[in-house]
Amino acid sequence: MIPLNEQAYQHLQKLIMQGQLNYNEIYSETKLSKELKISRTPFRDAIHRLAQEGYIDIIPSKGFMLHQLTRQDIDETFQIRSALECYCALQITRAYETAPVKLLLKELRHLTDMLKEILDTTSSIEDFCEYDFQFHTKIISYVQNRQFSALFDTFKYRMRKLAELSLAHEGRMIDTYNEHLAILEAMEKGDFEHIYKITVAHMITARELNLDDL
Repeated sequence: MIPLNEQAYQHLQKLIMQGQLNYNEIYSETKLSKELKISRTPFRDAIHRLAQEGYIDIIPSKGFMLHQLTRQDIDETFQIRSALECYCALQITRAYETAPVKLLLKELRHLTDMLKEILDTTSSIEDFCEYDFQFHTKIISYVQNRQFSALFDTFKYRMRKLAELSLAHEGRMIDTYNEHLAILEAMEKGDFEHIYKITVAHMITARELNLDDL
């Protein structure tokens, strides 16, 4: 059975991700916990976890608000992503001829093909973002470092939110697909010399678009 605090976290996270809570509105913990029929203790635990992960800001003695992304958020997310993903991409490229990496590259190829299919059909930012996120998550997961995965999970909301915003720019979806393809092909070729530059350039472009939106 899922613990109550985890149920509360998942429920509130879903409300936020689905856009059912409004920016610039202060939500009372007591009132919302009653409306959602969640007891105060697990609700409070969920609130603190969501605040830590950047979903909300706690307003002392009042409640909480949805977090508005700032330049610092964008810079911190870029720094964490570039540090983690570039390291993992280097390890994958170094081991490109091994069986585990060959299997991973097949999975990344499938995800890249799905991005192209979305481009050619619905052009759905939400669907594109989902496969984009899976692509990057698999790169992080390859090294099987629990601390890497935990840190990546902590920033996942910011990453997805920033990805959705950058993908809304004209031409960014096709550019993102091409950048993913370049990363994948460098890994497949074992291009250790260029994989870092290609990977970090992918994230720099998205960061600059996010900063333009502020």
